[in-house]
This record gives sequence, structure tokens and C-alpha cells, in this order.
Amino acid sequence: MPFMPWSDAFVLGIDSIDKQHRWLVDATNRLHDQIESHQPENKVLREILEGLVDYTMNHFIFEEDLFNRLGYVEHDAHKAKHDEFSVHAVELLIRFEKGESVTYETLEFLQNWLIEHIMKVDRAYVPFLKAHGVE
Repeated sequence: MPFMPWSDAFVLGIDSIDKQHRWLVDATNRLHDQIESHQPENKVLREILEGLVDYTMNHFIFEEDLFNRLGYVEHDAHKAKHDEFSVHAVELLIRFEKGESVTYETLEFLQNWLIEHIMKVDRAYVPFLKAHGVE
């Protein structure tokens, strides 16, 4: 069983965003699997962490572009949550590059943030986006 199983509870009903969220959950599971292996490979850990940071930033840009184009009134508050996560994620990557190990603390942070963000924060914009024809 994966560390963070994908669930229909994560599905927002906006295909492009659901695919992006699924990728982030899968990457978190890949990170877990690498940490759990008997000999985690720093090269693989780096690739996964860099991929998570890069993909997340692009996902945020995608959402924020939709908010800007459609006039989502909660754009600033939502972006602030994105910015907060981005700072933390980059700090984790920098600490890893300085020689710190990737720990369960990192996994728990990713898991908790994704669950909270997808199921509460992102779910809040779904009616707005769907009302504007985004599916």
C-alpha cells in the first residue's frame, strides 16, 4: 500500500488540476519508497525533490493564471498559501543539498499539506471555476 494512497476524495472534478494533484501524490509516494529502501540514492532523492518543487511551482502558476483570468476573488489568499508552501519546499531542497537527510518529517509535511490544500483550500474554488466553464 502506498504511503499516500490516491483517493476519490482528492478528485475535484477539474481534469487538468486532478491530473496535476495525482502527479504530486505519486511523487510523494516515490519519495517515500526511496526513503524506505535499504540504501536510498541521493541522486534519485534529489531528482524527486527537484521534481516536486518544479512541478508544484508550475501547478501553482497554472491555478493562479486561471484565478487571474477569471477574476477569482480569493486569489490573493490562495496565492499566499502557495507562496508559503513554496518557501518551505525550497528550504527542504536546500537543506538536502547541504547534506541533510530526507526524513519522515518531510514526507509528513508533504502529505499533510497536500491533503489540507486539495481537500479544503482547492475545493473552495471548484464552484467558481466550474461556473466559468473550467472542467
